[in-house]
Amino acid sequence: MTRGLPAVWSAVAGAPFVAGGGYVLVADPSASVPPVVGLPIAAFGLFVVVVGLYVHYVAAPDPPTMSNSEEIVDTRSPDQKAAAAKTGLGLLFLAATGYLLFFTLVPYAYPMATFVVGLFVFSKGLHTFWTNTLTTYYVTTRRLIKEYRFLSLVRHEVPFEKVRGVEERKSAWESIVGLGSVRVASGGGGTLEILVRNITTPTDFADEIRNLL
Repeated sequence: MTRGLPAVWSAVAGAPFVAGGGYVLVADPSASVPPVVGLPIAAFGLFVVVVGLYVHYVAAPDPPTMSNSEEIVDTRSPDQKAAAAKTGLGLLFLAATGYLLFFTLVPYAYPMATFVVGLFVFSKGLHTFWTNTLTTYYVTTRRLIKEYRFLSLVRHEVPFEKVRGVEERKSAWESIVGLGSVRVASGGGGTLEILVRNITTPTDFADEIRNLL
């Protein structure tokens, strides 16, 4: 089972869509919003809930196998602050959509615009949340390893003996919530690279990698 409570948070995120879509679907046909609009809204909410359940119960991968004299010195998981910020902003736009539809007489173009923006940002936040939940970074005495499991296990690793660069980065979302990323890459052709996203104290993590090179 994965860490955290992705099933609970996904249910919380999907419930307003199920409830709102259901309300529109059974509303009075004379209402300003056609009832058929509620069907895809409710379906999206159910999709969010189902994926959250899957992410919650998918089997976490076993720790990587260590070679002789190799040890795990640090284990990191992405912080969810950036995902929460995106999801929250998306919900604000979606709430504005509901207000414009049901409590104003503005043209449909306005709530459609807020709906598209809100759904995009909200979906990006959920995707980040699910991805972060299923991602683990391992620092050993010899390698940096990234593991991700959704439908299948994906494992990337960069041996420290091949590392030629350690770079700190901050996206706009990470800057807002006080997180950062660290890019670790080898040089030359066929470059190996791992981007450690959405972590707290990225400078300390980068220094830890540099000390192991």
